[in-house]
Amino acid sequence: MAKKEKVSKETSLEAFRLMSTAKALTELYEKNKTVCSKYVHATSRGHEAIQLACGLQLKPQDFVFPYYRDDSILLGIGMTPFQLMLQVLAKRNDPFSGGRTYYSHPSLKDDDKPKIPHQSSATGMQAIPATGVAMGIQHKEKIGLAEDYKGENPVVVCSLGDASCTEGEVSEAFQMAVLKQMPIIYLVQDNEWDISANAEETRAQDITHYAKGFKGMEVRTIDGTNFQESYETFNEVLAIVRKERRPFIIHAKVPLLNHHTSGVRMEMYRHDKEELAEAWSKDPYPKLFDALIKQGVEQKELEKIENEAKELVEKEYQLALKEEDPRPEDLTTYHFAPTPITEEKGQREPAGKEKTVMVDSALFAIREIMAKHPESLLYGQDVGARIGGVFREAATLAQQFGDDRVYNTPIQEAFIVGSTVGMAAVGLKPIVEVQFADYIWPGLNQLFTEVSRSYYLSNGKWPVSMILRVPIGAYGSGGPYHSSSVESIVTNIRGVKVAYPSTGADLKGLMKAAYYDPNPVVMLEHKGLYWSKIKGTEGAMTVEPDEDYVIPFGKARTVLAAPQQDNSVAIITYGMGVYWSLAAEKNFKGQVEIIDLRTLHPLDEEAMYTAAKKHNKILIVTEESVECSFSLGLVARIQKNCFEALDAPVEIIGSIDTPAIPLNSILEETILPNGEKVSDAIANLLSY
Repeated sequence: MAKKEKVSKETSLEAFRLMSTAKALTELYEKNKTVCSKYVHATSRGHEAIQLACGLQLKPQDFVFPYYRDDSILLGIGMTPFQLMLQVLAKRNDPFSGGRTYYSHPSLKDDDKPKIPHQSSATGMQAIPATGVAMGIQHKEKIGLAEDYKGENPVVVCSLGDASCTEGEVSEAFQMAVLKQMPIIYLVQDNEWDISANAEETRAQDITHYAKGFKGMEVRTIDGTNFQESYETFNEVLAIVRKERRPFIIHAKVPLLNHHTSGVRMEMYRHDKEELAEAWSKDPYPKLFDALIKQGVEQKELEKIENEAKELVEKEYQLALKEEDPRPEDLTTYHFAPTPITEEKGQREPAGKEKTVMVDSALFAIREIMAKHPESLLYGQDVGARIGGVFREAATLAQQFGDDRVYNTPIQEAFIVGSTVGMAAVGLKPIVEVQFADYIWPGLNQLFTEVSRSYYLSNGKWPVSMILRVPIGAYGSGGPYHSSSVESIVTNIRGVKVAYPSTGADLKGLMKAAYYDPNPVVMLEHKGLYWSKIKGTEGAMTVEPDEDYVIPFGKARTVLAAPQQDNSVAIITYGMGVYWSLAAEKNFKGQVEIIDLRTLHPLDEEAMYTAAKKHNKILIVTEESVECSFSLGLVARIQKNCFEALDAPVEIIGSIDTPAIPLNSILEETILPNGEKVSDAIANLLSY
């Protein structure tokens, strides 16, 4: 058991200075609410003691995930009032996001401070990326990639409100932390409020009791308004986690002494005078003031510190007001980090090699990546040594690279997706898998809220370098929960790249490009093409390209060229659509050109527009249903940019609109496109 370090008078005085600063910030924001409440914000008033006890003890190698009420943590790690006010005013030089996100939504990568990946507003969502950092730190320690910190091993602190712990994704994080015994501290600040709902309305038990269900999670419940108790407890727990590398919860009970946010003010819902009086009786500020008096500090010295804090905050507020606002041109920066893969390289069809099925092309690509790059790892449901994926898409990888680099996860799609934020933050390259596209939905919150926005909202500090493999599409009576197409959803998440290859060579080349891309990539892999068992898909089997073969994103492939003539059609498609188009083309030799997009974001718009202007008639073939789809977006682009070249409306062949793909094979065949349906559409266009 680590010994508690008693709090020195110097540390308590520093805490009082920072607490005075935090209090002065709250008061200044309230006094100037017409200016400061233009953009919504919340402050730490009532939570200052536990937050400063945390912030003052963290080291540069640590990671901390504050939430939206944690400006005292930020002061504790060394941020200035001026820097915080740049964010409350959404100024261009806001050090966290450049004016893109709210107050106390930090992202930080300073050498002399703890690291803070992008923080979002969605309550509790930070628990998964934070646990992903802890998992990444643990992984690097296991495989010998960790730096030597001379016994001061890095720790992750994830700050949460007690109300947010009712979120299912917080439970996923706790489950993984105890399962793998990760070096993370969950700091749960419990003020018994959930906006206007109180604890009695929303929680069956507080976090101390709830956490008993997670075997191996130790909990310390403390008075978070008592700085000495908070500091000593945090000091002890930090020492344990640095040494023993296991998870902890610190449950700090605190009052909420300010509004939920500047937009949801306390007078709107806190009408119980007794409740308010009790909350104010727990104010950490006078408690620390009185404790310092008892330690022999003179009252006038403390009053001087108070006045200096107010003067500093006022002075820095005036400076912040004069700072420049973001410029319109700033809007389009940091959408994607630059990728080194900008052109096709390597041999696509090396001599002397046999054709291989598409699933093996992916397997070989990942095998080559993992052999060359020790920072790479693969995890997801059932990808481990026993079966190597339900489609054998990871077969033999665990045997070759070990269970530390290729392993199974629980059935936790949100964790699988969101943990990549943390893994990438510590310099790893996670390749993860959702077992079926139908089960991506629990992971969408993390993909949208955390993964896709990190680079943009951190102002370029924290790109999330990851690959998410998603087996997709109908493959023969997979039924309503194993046959879905999801590209229209995924392509609408800005900040994510999306590939949808139709051949083994393309899958390997794009997988390699995705690995070297510093941005998040969703790799949609059609189950029906994995083994070419569906009649007419033999073309998905290709000669395995060389190890150095890469395909840049945003570069389509001409599957079949057709000469420009008076009456011809260009088909724009991807995935299984390539093979339905090839089947249909046999009836119109020389009149059909087939363009395989290969990547859906970014798009090869030039290839689409060139085909439209060459053939004047366009057919889009997709497995998705048409209503509200990705394909309708293609139609809009083509008609906007090539309207004068078109001799007919752009047509789409897709699945029949139904809520799901039925299990019965007759119904499945009816709902899906096929060569005959595509052929009829071609004939209609040619006769238009």
